[in-house]
Order: sequence, then C-alpha cells, then structure tokens
Amino acid sequence: MNVISDRLQVENNKWIGTRTIRPDGADKVTGRATYAADNTMPGMIWGKVLRSPHAHARIRSIDTSKAEALPGVKAVVTAKDIVEFPLDKSVMLGIQDMRWMCRNVMAREKALFHGHPVAAVAAINEEVAAEACRLIAVDYEVLPHVIEIEDAIRPDAPILHDFLKFEDKPSNISATMVAKLGDVEAGFAQADVIVERTFRTRPVHQGYIEPQACTVSYAADGRATIWSSSQGQFMVRAMTSLLTGVPQSNIKAIPAEIGGGFGAKTIIYLEPLALILSKKSGRPVKMVMSRDEVMRATGPTSGSFSTVKIGAKKDGTIVAAQGTFYIQAGCLPGGPLRGPVGCAFAPYEIPHVLSVGYEVVSNRSKVAAYRAPGAPLGAYAAESVLDEVAAKLGIDPLEMRLKNSAKPGSKAAYGATFGKVTFEETIEAIQNHEHYKAPLERNPRPGVKRGRGVASGFWYNAGGESSAQVNITEDGNVLVTTGHPDVGGSRASIANVTAELLGIEHGRVSVQIGDTSSIGFSNLTGGSRVTFASAMVVTQSTEKVIGQLKERAAKIWKIDPEAVTWENGEARPAGANAGQFPPLTLQELAAKANEMGGPIGAGVQLNTTGADPGFATHCVDVEVDTDLGIVRVLRYTAAQDVGRALHPSYVEGQIQGGVVQGIGWALSEEYLYDSLGRLDNASFLDYRMPVCSDVPMIEPVMLEIPNPKHPQGVRGVGEAPIVPPLAAIANAVHDALGIRFTALPMSPPKVLEALEG
Repeated sequence: MNVISDRLQVENNKWIGTRTIRPDGADKVTGRATYAADNTMPGMIWGKVLRSPHAHARIRSIDTSKAEALPGVKAVVTAKDIVEFPLDKSVMLGIQDMRWMCRNVMAREKALFHGHPVAAVAAINEEVAAEACRLIAVDYEVLPHVIEIEDAIRPDAPILHDFLKFEDKPSNISATMVAKLGDVEAGFAQADVIVERTFRTRPVHQGYIEPQACTVSYAADGRATIWSSSQGQFMVRAMTSLLTGVPQSNIKAIPAEIGGGFGAKTIIYLEPLALILSKKSGRPVKMVMSRDEVMRATGPTSGSFSTVKIGAKKDGTIVAAQGTFYIQAGCLPGGPLRGPVGCAFAPYEIPHVLSVGYEVVSNRSKVAAYRAPGAPLGAYAAESVLDEVAAKLGIDPLEMRLKNSAKPGSKAAYGATFGKVTFEETIEAIQNHEHYKAPLERNPRPGVKRGRGVASGFWYNAGGESSAQVNITEDGNVLVTTGHPDVGGSRASIANVTAELLGIEHGRVSVQIGDTSSIGFSNLTGGSRVTFASAMVVTQSTEKVIGQLKERAAKIWKIDPEAVTWENGEARPAGANAGQFPPLTLQELAAKANEMGGPIGAGVQLNTTGADPGFATHCVDVEVDTDLGIVRVLRYTAAQDVGRALHPSYVEGQIQGGVVQGIGWALSEEYLYDSLGRLDNASFLDYRMPVCSDVPMIEPVMLEIPNPKHPQGVRGVGEAPIVPPLAAIANAVHDALGIRFTALPMSPPKVLEALEG
C-alpha cells in the first residue's frame, strides 16, 4: 500500500486513519453473523416463484386451482395481487419508477424475459411449494424476442412495449440523455488528429455471494415485519408498501448482514411477494433465491454499444469529444444512462463535447446498479480512443491525460463546474510510481507477449439523507446507531470517528444498523455516499453529546458550561479561572447521568451535501499467451484520491475489489443466451468470475487529499475503482499485441480469433 498525503499527519489522531479491528469481523469468520437466509420463525412456511419459460410471451390466462388444492399449500399470488401503477404517470421512488417495478416483481400483460416471475406459492416446505408451482397452468402466446442492442434498434425489431415511443413511433429506445458543451463540429474542425471507434460490452452480473432472501411476517393487526438482505431497509419498506398497498407506517424493515450487493440490492424482488403470501396465509413466509434465479432474474449491469470520437491538436490539446452510447435497460426502462453520458469525458477539460445516450429495452432481466453504474462503459470507449490519439501524436498516454486534466473552474458537459479537482494528482502518482517506470520484458518466452496500459476514471459521488444516534450507556461506553446497511466498512469507520472525537478507546464504541422503527430515515447504501454521509451525521451527533457531557460536568462543578473543555475522554476546567477540579471521565459522568439530568445521547438527521467527485488512474501489465489466447494480469497499480482514509484497510479493500471486478468484466464475464432467449450460463460454474489465481496482488495508491466540505475530510471511494480497469486492460492488450479489442470480454476464443486475423 502506498499513501500520499497533503493533510495533517495521522500521528495527531489516535483512531482516525488507523487499522482498528473491524467490528463485524469476528462474527463473520466464526459464523455468528446473521444473514437473511438464517432467519427462522415459529410457524414459518416457504415461498417459491414460478417463472416464465419463454423470453417473450403474452399471458393469456393463469389457472392456480390445482396448486391451491395441493395439500400443504397455504397461499398463491399472481399479478392481480400486486398494486398496478398505470402507464401514463410516473411514480418515482429514488431512481426507480413503480410503473416498472410492479411489472418486474410479477409479470402482468406479458412475460418479458426467461425467468420473469408469473406466480408465487407459499407452502409448508420447499418441496411442496415447488410442486405447487409445477401445477400452475399458464397459457402463453409466445412472441418474437430480441436480446442484443443492435437487433433491438433495427426498424423491424420485435417491440416489447407499444407505449414506448421514439421519434413518435413505437420503439425499443426507452429514454435518451444529452450532455453538451460548445460546438462539437467546430471543435473537430480545429483538430489535427481525429480517432473514432465503436465498442461493445456484454452484460455482467454483480456476482454477490449471498442470493436475495427475506422473511416476512404479516400480523392480524395489519402490521408487517420484513427481514431481508438489501442495501437499504427504508427502500425495502417504501417499495414494499407501494407494491402491496400496506401503509409504510405498518411495515418494519430490519436489515440483516449483507453478503454482497455492489448496487444490485438497491431494488427488491421477493419482499412484496412474501408479504402478500404471509397476509393470505396468516403465517410468516421465507423466500430464498437459488443461484440460477439470481443469475436469470436479478439485475446484471447493462451491456453497451458505443461510438466515441476524439479530436486533438498536434501538441496534444483535446479540442472535441463526441460519444454515442446505447445501453441495455433489460426488459423495462431504468438503465444507467448518466454513467456513460456524464462520466466518459468528465475528467478532462474539453471545450467542445457532445455526449448522447440511448436506453434500449430487450428481453433480458431488468438491469440493476453495479458500482459506478454505466461509467465503466463510457470509460472503456473514451479511454481507449484517448490512448490511440496519444499514440498517433507520439505523446506518452499519461502526459496526454495530464495535459488535458480538468481543473478548478472547469465545466463538465453534464453540467457541473468543478471546485477542487484532484485528477492530476492521480496521474502524477502513477507517473512517479516504480511500476510505470519499471522496464517491461516484452517477449519473456516463446508464445508470450506482454504489454502495459493505463486509463483513468471519474465518478460523481453523492451525499443524501442520513440519520445517526449516539448514546452513552450506563457503564460509560458508547452505542452509535446509523441507518445504512454496511457493505464496505462504514461501521469500522464510524467507530474510529466516534472514538477519536470522544477521546476514548476504540473498543468502547459499538456501532449498529438500526431498523426503520429505531432510526430516522436514511437513504440507500450506494453512490459512494455512506461513509461520507454517516461520518457527517455521526460527527454532529457526537459533538452534541460532548456538549451534554460538558453541561453535566458544569452542573457538578457549579460553573458555566463555557468554562468546561473535553479532552481525551474527560471533562476539564478550561483554565485556572474556571476553578480547580479533578477531571471527570466519561464513565464518571455516565454514572451520574440520572441524577444530573437523565440519559445522555443525541441524534442528527441531515440531507448531506458536499460530496466532491472521485478520480482514479490505473496502470496494468498483462501477459498474452498467443497459443491459448489467455490474457493474464501480472501487475496492477491503482491510484485514487480517497479523501481522508478513516480506516485504511477498508479503503484499500474497496480499491482492490473494484479492480478485481473490472478484471472479470474485461477478460471473462458475460451473459450468454441461446437461440430461444434463455440464459445459457446461469451458474458460477459457467459464468466465469475471476478467482484468486486470476489476479495479482493489486497495489492501491491512496492519495489522502481531504475533502474540504466534510468535517473529517471524507470522500467516497467505492465506485471510482471499477471505472478504469476495462480500458486499462484493453490498452495493455493492445500494447502487447498491436490489436485493438473493441468488444469485451477479451476471452481466449476472442483473442485467438483476433490473432488468427
């Protein structure tokens, strides 16, 4: 690990910036941690989903009578039990439109992909529930299907939804987005060199180990409790309420430990079905997806079909950039257009930009977020073309990026005017790194060629609504409650912040995730927002608690609270004029809490702002086996501005994890469909995710440049790491072979095909 910092050194801190023991570590490695699938309840029954065997089919009728008559079956649900949202009016919850969500959790007029839910059953055990699903008779009218973007936008393509219009005609183009600066044609007229290429990527799954799971209990008084794996219990409550008609105030959503999400668990699939099944049966209902169901029916990220054109002057100044990005939304609208459209050219100061995005529906499962949604797609195209421009001009690729780096005051095509920009620092960190300076042995042995590539990336980062509560326990310890599921180490970071501010031992701070009935509203865990936002509200809550502690000490000493200071876990007189009193520790003040005013605690709810964007630059060495077509990653260095690293180990893990996922996206992962529109590799056996032997030790270079808009200097780090790898690896393979791969993944068959011409 490499750390470059322009902030005050952490030796002044006892806990912030240190590698404290993670609070959830022991529970997870010993098996004590409770995940959603671990939940059991007295009287609990099991739910199963019947899924469409067709990629596209009109549902003429559903007969559930035989299933309902099967002994052991307690309830059956179809689309008529889910609240239907009319198509003519958008109903937004966050970034999701309930018009599409109600049709995603259960097929209505049509089954739109192979695996689309058409009914659900609850029975005394899983076997009976599965048998009941087989007894449900569905009359389908099979329709022509379309899978790939280029097929979906053909004039004669099968249309998924008659209500979607593009240029006043029914179309599979479901949305558009434009980001523009200057006059792009005038910009290209100034260019000495222009490069234009078209790129394709395949959908890839987020690959979380824990499948979606939930248990729902609906009581006779109309109140429901949901235990589930999600990236936001408040999202679960709100979406389930809207889709079932049960008031939000009657639903408690309890977050379990989460076995991975990466953005994909920011929407729901099972919870509304389980709630209705529980309501109908009068029993708690548990539902757990199989891996096959996860792969077929939960959101992968989008595939893409993109064209990028960049023009530059002889000295390397980029004068114009144009991008056209077609991305898959799956079977219903809601793809991440703002990722490629807004992020592709954002790291650079370019006077003339035109970035246009088209969202395309096809007979695939609806896409879900995946770390920096859509941004890797844009970066793959833009950073690959940028490398070609640099090569044509004879300029080092990092020098090309440095020369055109955005600066304070630069205007981004997506609308922002940048304040503090730390992109240059990430480039310089790679330039100065031993990895980039080290010679590369190009042909180490027969049949092997090596290459080096670089690429950069950008992500917006976010703030948003967050809540926290800090309470002093009776024995003088601290309990912190926040409202965000912990997917990347937020509990460890929050414990460090709280211990630092209070001046107490880290082990005396416990951090828990509150359910929807025990903490104020908190938005999703996503957008690289949680450590930024939760550290802000926890800081303010802790400062309020310190104020209370000083007031209690002042009462005991009978002096003005302004004459009390808080240092190293103790209240002290501010000076000799305040009086001579021995310090009062946190434990001593907690012991006197009831006689001096009652419990000590404070909470803060805030719509946080000031989440400056994240920048990253990566360098990678690859080795290509020209006989087998295998690309191996030999060395990887990732530089990123991480703000203040509250817990460095977790920051390193975020960077390394993003890189590993990018390696899979670049080299091996893809969704494969057969001629009937059925996913052909719906298991971890056939869906090729990287394993330990596929990746080297990834070296993160953490640039600790504090965010001035945050009390602890925090900047989101979780999403920028996945943006550069696709392009960096493609550039390295080009460096090795002299072949530009414009389609991912660069799997062995595709590499061999390219080598054979």
